[in-house]
Amino acid sequence: MSGNDKEERPERPSEVDGTAHLFRALGKIIKVLRRNAGLSQAELADIAHCSEDLISAIERGVRVPQPDFLVQLDPVLGAGGVLKAAVEDLRAALSRARVRHPDWFRSFAKAEAEAVALHYYEVQAVPGLLQTPAYAEAVFRHRRPLYDEETIGKRLADRLARQVIFEKWPGPTMSFVIEEAVLRRPLGGRDAFREQLRRIAEVAQLRTVHVQIMPTDREEHPALGGAFTLLTPKGRREVAYTESYGHPRLITDPEEVRMFSERYGIIRAQALTPRESLELIEKMLGEL
Repeated sequence: MSGNDKEERPERPSEVDGTAHLFRALGKIIKVLRRNAGLSQAELADIAHCSEDLISAIERGVRVPQPDFLVQLDPVLGAGGVLKAAVEDLRAALSRARVRHPDWFRSFAKAEAEAVALHYYEVQAVPGLLQTPAYAEAVFRHRRPLYDEETIGKRLADRLARQVIFEKWPGPTMSFVIEEAVLRRPLGGRDAFREQLRRIAEVAQLRTVHVQIMPTDREEHPALGGAFTLLTPKGRREVAYTESYGHPRLITDPEEVRMFSERYGIIRAQALTPRESLELIEKMLGEL
């Protein structure tokens, strides 16, 4: 799936299940606890090893705190277990957020969540499943036409909800091939991008995931037409998915799917190996 959701019609977040309210309430609670602890946003960011912008966005309800983040902050803010107690509700809310994808995206989101194999080729931005909150916010915040704050918050919740797929066991077989140029574009700023590279390196070490980088110095390339995804639903044939400026296409024709699969195989053969790719990412981190 492309790193950018290019749907042009903003969609208001669903309030029926209270998910958006929960995210905003957690932000307010964290803000009160931080102030009671006598900490500034910058000081809390240093303690939590994240950016000040992240703390600010969470407190405003623009960004969704992750379960591990709540566990980390609980003793730091002297919450006495209050934040830890919200972890299960937060996990459930993130899972429920899946159903709030735009209409055109829901068929793919459902197929992605249930697939036994997923393969992504990305040319413009880090694939959505790998994006950190800060990076994803930069993607949504700088798109044109502009999203309002409410829509940005919803898009973030939707994107992060998809990432629970990494917690499934047994999980689907997954691979990502990312153009090197994507990792040279520091969306969100230096700190956010450093966090993003660390996230990619972390996921790359999962047993069910292969991450490969396609170097820019390759003299041949089989897929200059853009990003695409291959996925295999349980008990069904492999399908392909493409997206361009709000025009998604789920491809089921066997011959057309075969052509995408062939391209992906050649791309993987020409890309750096998973080990070489991880070494390149670690080198980039050392340069930031």
